[in-house]
Amino acid sequence: MNIVKVILLSFLGLLGLSSTAYSQEVTVRLGPDQFAINQLWTITITVQNERLRNYSNFPEIQGLVKRGTSSSSSTNYVNGKMSSSQSIIQNYQVTSEGSMVVPDFDITINNQSFSVKGKSITATAPAQQRRSNFQDPFQDFFQQKAPSEFIEVEADAFLALTTDKNEIYLGEGITTTLAFYVAASNRADMKFYDLGAQITEIIKKIKPENSWEENFNIDNINGEPIEIKGVQYTQYKIYQATYFPLNLEPITFPSVGLKLIKYNQVKNPSFFGRNRQENYETFYSKPKTVKVKELPPHPLKDRVNVGAYKLKESINTEKLTTGQSFNYSFEIGGVGNISALNMPIIDPNEWVEFYEPNTVQNIRRSSNRVTGSKKFDYFGIPNEPGAYDLGDFIQWIFFDPVQEKYDTLRSEIQIQVQGESRKNEYISSNDLGSFYDRGELEDNELVSIKSGMGYQIIINLFIFAILVGGIILFFKK
Repeated sequence: MNIVKVILLSFLGLLGLSSTAYSQEVTVRLGPDQFAINQLWTITITVQNERLRNYSNFPEIQGLVKRGTSSSSSTNYVNGKMSSSQSIIQNYQVTSEGSMVVPDFDITINNQSFSVKGKSITATAPAQQRRSNFQDPFQDFFQQKAPSEFIEVEADAFLALTTDKNEIYLGEGITTTLAFYVAASNRADMKFYDLGAQITEIIKKIKPENSWEENFNIDNINGEPIEIKGVQYTQYKIYQATYFPLNLEPITFPSVGLKLIKYNQVKNPSFFGRNRQENYETFYSKPKTVKVKELPPHPLKDRVNVGAYKLKESINTEKLTTGQSFNYSFEIGGVGNISALNMPIIDPNEWVEFYEPNTVQNIRRSSNRVTGSKKFDYFGIPNEPGAYDLGDFIQWIFFDPVQEKYDTLRSEIQIQVQGESRKNEYISSNDLGSFYDRGELEDNELVSIKSGMGYQIIINLFIFAILVGGIILFFKK
């Protein structure tokens, strides 16, 4: 079988489903309640009149072992109307005779979650193959045939972990791709094996602890033609993510292995008997280390973002009167760690007052890089008449790793403000403290300081007399 078809079908089979009709479009069906130990038990997913785009893994069942998958599809035209169906079948092999329980499980099909009710199943003694009463005159001849001899076919394929850069600045993104490559000249028959579980373990090993991850979330593994040093290959991307280092420690990716099923070919093929034998081979990637460089000297080098960014700004009106509010958007877009973009710097001033912004963020992971935007929506009020460049109040500094220099995004909008000064209102709007708040609660009647002091002296003498009396009484006892 063509290696592309083999790998695609095996990967689809790894994502399994389960049983019972949920709607007219999706059906999940469990195998029989009773079957022989030498027979396979199955779970089948069928999608009607829609393409099976994605689905989660088939369940692991105690007492059963996954034994490969198969797929089928059909298209029918009835009275000029087309109907189609696509199915994926997961095969299970029982490990021993007896009863076992298929537990309830959840599965996702085309981004929609389904709950499947399990059941009890029983594996019985091996089923006897039905034999004909007719005696085959050639039976003895073939039974005496020597066992087939199989030979291993060397695979023209390899596993590689690559990065788009070998050296980056602190905070700069590095896109990492783990892919399996099969040469056009390959003659070995292979397919993926238990890919979902293997990818989970591989990611645990290669994911660096000192970096922020933006995962590209590869749901379906599709082969893409690629040329490497003049040789044609088919690339199967298994995992891809962009990492942004959080410190100056090197980013290190260890060697990881990917296990595939590879079939040995019979030495002397014939019409009768098996012509291939299932075997396993593990392909290993080479370790990779990426150096992280410190940013050039700058007063804010420990706070600035790293990437290639541009400013997109807007304001609802540029002609205002003092006290009239306005809406202003400062949107930062480009290539980099969008999630970590800092808020623009606005120094407090008495001319234009800005309030805490609302934030909207969009991230796109495609074409081997992370792009997107982060928008800060401000609400502002001018307090003094005049012409003001918003760039004097709001700015955003970043480091461009391509140009290897610091740059500043600064507003180019100017507002015209008319009206009376609100300087005094601005001052009075500030909180003067709890001391002034108590003024409204106090009585306006004037009180003599001397009379107040007299009362205080009498109270102090009374307290002193009580203390002296207590001491004398203590010593007498």
